[in-house]
Parts: sequence; structure tokens; C-alpha cells
Amino acid sequence: MDSSTPSIAKEAVLVTSEAMPANAEVVKGYDFNEGINYHSLMQSFRQTGFQATNLGLAIEEVNRMLELKSTPISDKDKERVKLDAAGSRPMSNCSIFLGYTSNLISSGVRESIRYVVEHNLVDCVVTTAGGIEEDFIKCLADTYIGDFRLPGRQLRDKGINRIGNLLAPNDNYCKFETWIMPILDQMVEEQNAHNINWTPSKVIARLGKEINNRNSVYYWAYKNNIPVFSPALTDGSIGDMIYFHSYRNPGLRIDLVEDIRRMNSQAVFALNTGMLILGGGLVKHHICNANLMRNGADFSVFMNTANEFDGSDSGARPDEAISWGKIKKAANPVKVYGEASILFPLLVAETFAPFAEKTKTSK
Repeated sequence: MDSSTPSIAKEAVLVTSEAMPANAEVVKGYDFNEGINYHSLMQSFRQTGFQATNLGLAIEEVNRMLELKSTPISDKDKERVKLDAAGSRPMSNCSIFLGYTSNLISSGVRESIRYVVEHNLVDCVVTTAGGIEEDFIKCLADTYIGDFRLPGRQLRDKGINRIGNLLAPNDNYCKFETWIMPILDQMVEEQNAHNINWTPSKVIARLGKEINNRNSVYYWAYKNNIPVFSPALTDGSIGDMIYFHSYRNPGLRIDLVEDIRRMNSQAVFALNTGMLILGGGLVKHHICNANLMRNGADFSVFMNTANEFDGSDSGARPDEAISWGKIKKAANPVKVYGEASILFPLLVAETFAPFAEKTKTSK
């Protein structure tokens, strides 16, 4: 009987490898024997693999945006680039677009977003109607931790709305109505008396001024002159209030055309652009499409849970955006597959927060 190993099996299993490139990175996780050091832990993600590596790459990409943003503009570029009248923020070497879905404002990620806006670290914000109203509502009343499994029928009987595992009492929206209706009245009066052309971004800035609350994202956007765009502003409680108001005091007009020109101009007239987009849908496409107008963003980070098998823009990888001219061919974009309530605060801790501290101490 032949006791030798079958050659076909031996050849299949013991295939000879080519040598790895000299610059190949070795997989190595954090060693807790070295103590508990959260910064070192985060730095180790780059060599950990899977989505930890993608998060590490995203941190590097955002830090590249911030490094370029802090670089002084050359005299030649100052002459070459001229922002339109709507782009009244001081010019920087990298205009950063931040987009996020409404659920993140409902959650505690709002505080991380507010920090970034408060410290003037982004140049343009895009979100949905819920991403606007939930910020103001939280200035008026609290949102609570609940459970994903709480039964909807019972919650409806109690007048409590569920957002995932968060609970928003319906009284919160009643308080929102009481707060916003007099402001809408004022806006109609100013529109008629002073020919003001309201746009979604102007409405949001006005509400940020009126809320006058340092916990609000849009208070700081107003203070720092960061434009906030929400092309579907009526798709939420704000839309409900505008609908009710149209019976009580009809006539308010909100112009989308002025805003799309202003939004696209943020990209067209920028020296360089970076996109940081949490979630998908409208916010992702609106930012990417504005950057198409300049033949693509220079830096990009997508952070969401969507996949591309259904052809959705939400799930599309950055490579698809390159095909449309929404990201430059020479760019090194990153997509992190994961849930932003975990990922974004970690990213802020390794990017925006140390940059803000460094900027503060250097002044």
C-alpha cells in the first residue's frame, strides 16, 4: 500500500508564497499589559484589521483635512479664488462639509456634532429636517433612553414616540410648536415688509439665533456663520409646523433655488474640499453632488451601515462616487462600515478635539 502523501493534496496545501512587499503592515492589536491608554488604543486600530483599520484610515483622512485647513493660503490662491456673496465665511485651504442624519441629533452624538460646530471646525453642514428640529426640541425638553423592544401600540396610547431605543414624549413637539409659531409669524411679516427671500439655510440660521442656547448645534452654526443646508426642510416636525402655520397665517415662502446655488458655491469656490458624511440618503448625495460641481472632493470619509448590493446611494462605496466625479480620482477616500453613535465620538477624540486644543494653546 502506498503510504506517501498524495501529490495533489500536498501541492494544494503547501503553495509557496511570494515575499510580501517591504512596506507591508503587520497585524498587531493593542496590548493591555502596557496599561490603559485610550489614545494608544485608538492608534492601534490602524493595524488591527477589519473595520478597526477602516476607522484608523478615516482618522488619518480627517486629520489630513484639518492639517490642510490650518495651512495659510498663498497670495496667489487668495487672488485666484473669490467666494460668492453667499459664502461669507473666511476662506481656508480646505472647506470641510459635514453631513449627518436626524437620528444622530436625537441621540447623544448631538454633543459631538455641537462640539465640532462650536469650535468652528467645519465650513458647511447638511442634514435632514429631523436633524434640525430635534436640536431645538432638546433645548425645550428632554429625550430619554428606552428600549428597541418597547411595543408601539402601548407607546402610542401614552403619547410617547420611539426613535430606536430613545423615547421622545409627544409633549416635546407641542412645546416646539409653541416656540416656533411666533417666529414663523415674524418671518412672514419680514418677508412682506422687507422683501426677505427666505431659504432653508436662512430659516435655520434664524432659528439658531432665536433659540439662544449654547447647547444647540445651530446656535453655534449661527454664531460662527456656518451655513446649514436642509433641502427637505418640510419633511419632519418643522414641516408639520409650517403646514399648520399656513392655515393660521398663510404666505410664508421658502426658496430652494437660492440655497442650491449657495450650497454648490461652497464647493465650486473652495480651494480644496473634504467630506465627512455620517449616514446616507439625502445628506450623502447632497454633499457629494455639490462636490461634483468642482470635479470631486479632495478628501472623503463615509460612515454608515449600508451596503451597495441594492444600488442605493446610501450604500455606495466611494469608488462609485469617483465614477461620477464626486470624489477626485487621485483621492484616497475611506468608508467605515459601522454605527455612528459609536464611531463618530471616537473619531472626534482623535481628530477635531486635539486639533481644537492645539489651536487654542497656539493662540
